[in-house]
Amino acid sequence: MASQEELADYLRSAERRAFRQALFAVQNEEDAMDIVQDAMLKLARHYAGAPAHELPLLFQRIMQNTIRDFYRRTRVRRLVFTLFSALVPRKEEDDTPDLLETLDVAADEIHLDPQAWLMRKEVATLIDASLALLPARQREAFLLRYWEGLDVAGTAKVMGCSEGSVKTHCSRANHTLAAILSQKGVTL
Repeated sequence: MASQEELADYLRSAERRAFRQALFAVQNEEDAMDIVQDAMLKLARHYAGAPAHELPLLFQRIMQNTIRDFYRRTRVRRLVFTLFSALVPRKEEDDTPDLLETLDVAADEIHLDPQAWLMRKEVATLIDASLALLPARQREAFLLRYWEGLDVAGTAKVMGCSEGSVKTHCSRANHTLAAILSQKGVTL
């Protein structure tokens, strides 16, 4: 059983990664923050007594379900308000979120080797843009496996699919990302 302190520590450590994951999924900072907060509240409310080693898997499952719920609500809203949208003029916004705001970069590192720092920042920007191009399931599998560090079984459990599907999604995501990045002259 996880103590309140263990739960709080886990949520603190997962907050930034979860925000980034939600931001990739919904492409809107406010919605992403709402999703993360909802997922954290659900974990604290329903699974506060779960063993500490199960918290990452439970939280990722809750995150994915909360993202799916967001899309369901959005789809229903669009369906209901489709007729009204033609009557009300829309304001065009090009608020592309700066995904690099969440990267941790030490201030000393910039001063020690600014050229290397700039190159890493450019590569990170390219990777973020490339991740946004992936289909949703491939991006989800990639983020869970390689950013969250879940194993294949854990990722399959979170995504609600078979381990073979996770491997397929990850493989396709890796090949697609490698192709996109190599076209842009980046080799990792």
